[in-house]
This record gives sequence, structure tokens and C-alpha cells, in this order.
Amino acid sequence: MLKINDLNIFYGAIHAVRNVSLEIQQGDIVTLIGANGAGKSSVIRSIMGLVKINSGEIIYTPKNGKPVNISNMPVENRVKSGIALSPEGRRILPQLTVEENLKLGAYIRNDVSGILSDIDYVYTLFPRLKERRKQKGSTLSGGEQQMLALGRALMSRPDLLMLDEPSLGLAPILVDEVFEIIREINSQGKTILLVEQNAWAALKIAKRAYVLETGSINISGTGQELLNDPKIRAAYLGG
Repeated sequence: MLKINDLNIFYGAIHAVRNVSLEIQQGDIVTLIGANGAGKSSVIRSIMGLVKINSGEIIYTPKNGKPVNISNMPVENRVKSGIALSPEGRRILPQLTVEENLKLGAYIRNDVSGILSDIDYVYTLFPRLKERRKQKGSTLSGGEQQMLALGRALMSRPDLLMLDEPSLGLAPILVDEVFEIIREINSQGKTILLVEQNAWAALKIAKRAYVLETGSINISGTGQELLNDPKIRAAYLGG
């Protein structure tokens, strides 16, 4: 579904992403783990077109489509092709209601009945959002805002859903809930790329995982292989 070849990203003189190559297969959950500043968010934002790449290529194969080099494709066209991002920090619009935020996620669509159906689907995933559908985003708890960010990303009907630090700042019980919902979304046919500092939770649900260190991929393998790797356990899983 997605293949990155020799990706390099600079911020001025800082070489943030160094020759990164990775692959995501249709229907998988793939995770990127690593310390703060390792380059995880830069990789995921470059796929969305929010960060300019300096060299390398990003090849995306839409569901039932042909491979396309999206390295220089506008963000809106990437969304239309089936890619969506739930960004780090949630980035909901606080003065809009829950329902207005969800409708904003469907801005590329004009099928009114389909949009309403998908809002109902989001409410089945996140019943608390339905209870708060007329409330402004600013009145939601951190966990509820994360649910709203996930729901908003789903509203464009993506084939590839990218999640940037979905557990950041959440209480442990909410982290478990969010990861269960990620599993559920994946079981319904969505391919997921997960950037996450909570390595334990991410590796438990990932089919494949990549470890980024100072902008380079240091280790890759299945989620289970990395969970069992002594070096990964020592560095990211508390031993």
C-alpha cells in the first residue's frame, strides 16, 4: 500500500530523517517507535505532505488502484486518494462542536447521507462523543478530544489512517481504550500507521514495527519480535 524509499528531510542544517525506507502492506498495523526527536513525526507528516522531503520517494497504492509517486502531491489530493492523519496534539477546533469538527473531517466529500452515516459510525466507536455532540471541543477532556481527532480523521473514509501519538497525555485506562479502538478500526479494513512513544502498547498491536534513532531506522521486524528483543526491552520497555 505504501512504500518509502531513501527518505531524507532537513530542517535548515538539521538532518532530521536519514535515508529512511519502510513498507506498509494493505490491512496491516505498522508502528514507528523511538525517542522524542527521533524523526517519527517528520516521517508521518511527510507522507501527508505537511513536511517537504529533500530526497527519496513516497509510493502509494490506493485500494484497487495502481502505484503513484505522491512525493510532490498536494495535501488535498493525498486525502482524496485515501490517506488521513490524526495529528499529534489532536488539533481539534475548540470553538466548534463535536459534530461540526466531525463534519469538517469530511470536507472533501459531498455525499450528505454518507457523511451522516459515517458520523453515526464514529458515535458507535465513541459513544461519549454522541453524548457530547453539541458541546464545543474546548469543553472535552483530553481523552474525549483524542477520540474526536480519531473520529474526524475517519470522516474522509481513508484506506490508510495515520495516527501521531494517540496516547500522549492520556490516563492508562484511556490508553487501553484508545488502543482497543485502533484494533477495532483495523479489523474493519483500515490500514494503520501508528507513531507512538508508548512502545509497549504499540508493539502489542503492530504486525510490523520500525525503530527510529536520530533519524535513521535502527531495527525492524514484527511487533512480537521487537517486544522480545532485549535491546528494545532495555531501551523502550523498561527492561
